[in-house]
Amino acid sequence: MSPPLSDRPDGFAAYVAVTAAYWAFMLTDGALRMLVLLHFNSLGFSPVQLAYLFVLYEVAGVVTNLSAGWIAARFGLTSTLYAGLGLQVLALLALTQLDPTWSMAASVVFVMSVQGLSGVAKDLAKMSSKSAVKLLAPPDGDGLFRWVALLTGSKNAVKGFGFLLGAGALALFGFTASVLGMAAVLALILALVLWRMPGGLPAGRKDAKFREVLSRNPRVNWLSAARMFLFGARDVWFVVGIPIYFYSVLSDGTPDGQRAAFFMIGIFMAVWVILYGAVQAKAPAVLRSKDRTAAELAGAARFWVGTLFLVPAVLALAAWWAGAPAPWLTVSIVAGLLVFGVLFALNSSLHSYLILAFTDAKRVTMDVGFYYMANAVGRLIGTVLSGLSYQWGGVPLCLGVAALMIVASWACIGRIADHPAN
Repeated sequence: MSPPLSDRPDGFAAYVAVTAAYWAFMLTDGALRMLVLLHFNSLGFSPVQLAYLFVLYEVAGVVTNLSAGWIAARFGLTSTLYAGLGLQVLALLALTQLDPTWSMAASVVFVMSVQGLSGVAKDLAKMSSKSAVKLLAPPDGDGLFRWVALLTGSKNAVKGFGFLLGAGALALFGFTASVLGMAAVLALILALVLWRMPGGLPAGRKDAKFREVLSRNPRVNWLSAARMFLFGARDVWFVVGIPIYFYSVLSDGTPDGQRAAFFMIGIFMAVWVILYGAVQAKAPAVLRSKDRTAAELAGAARFWVGTLFLVPAVLALAAWWAGAPAPWLTVSIVAGLLVFGVLFALNSSLHSYLILAFTDAKRVTMDVGFYYMANAVGRLIGTVLSGLSYQWGGVPLCLGVAALMIVASWACIGRIADHPAN
């Protein structure tokens, strides 16, 4: 019998290769989000129309994650990783074909479709990378938590740089040139990964059945529900509401004012995601995971999501009381959302560890795919509500809805204690 992947000499090399591929993907993913959001906002798209641009991206994530676990179990983890990178290159190239003479309706449909392809690509790459950690991480102590925290934290820091890259590239080079440049870089990364990927990851099993995707583990199911509400609570302000609020405050409508606003929004979004990633990477130390069991960390997850509720609740009340944008309100929102990022990172890191702790090696791609399907449902709900709530009630409603979704996440995570491990 061959030794576990974590004990084989090429195990760590495979982890490094998977992580590098995931970094490259998330850099372009973050840049593309800012490019699309800011470019189409400057063309006059409403908040709801901007949300529509990302709806198919999230819908694709739901479908992809539900099936990607089975695909990886059937055909191997490297196949889904390569497919994710390749589809993102195609999506970027397709986006360069957008014709400015098209009607707004045609433009929305086209960009929604391309974003849908990008959503498929992202979740194939994500599921592959996260599942690989379960198979490659050291089995002793808190090795699993440390490795998944490092992968997730570093990924989000890279995505944060992607936000800054996308906003800066839009201001300096324009939309089409920026997208072409990203496609070329990602194609090069894909070629390098294909050339140098070490062995060690499972090649798949022919007896994998699609019905196995639906988890019968109640801990996986309740954690997935908690994840859905947690990420909905973030995206309800993150996707449309806060960037467009900042644009309305920072831009004076002139070309120079628009460019300055692009840079400032990109800097904030980048700082937020980089901070989020840095805290995720440090989460095992902050949460003292080395000395705690999975059950104890599940209890900690309920405490931390309860703490997270306070931030959007207080900010929503402050924004409602202010009634209109004001310098003190903008500063308060920036500071408050940075605190939100720290607390959200601890919650997200706990979830990312718990899903791998609750599953086993045979079902890892299935359970991880199901879990990230729930994550994508949350992002879809948050994306739609971001445009609707901002259009109906501005920043106060965006933040108020986020607080309510966190309450729902708190209720779900609490149910895990009712189902101890067998």
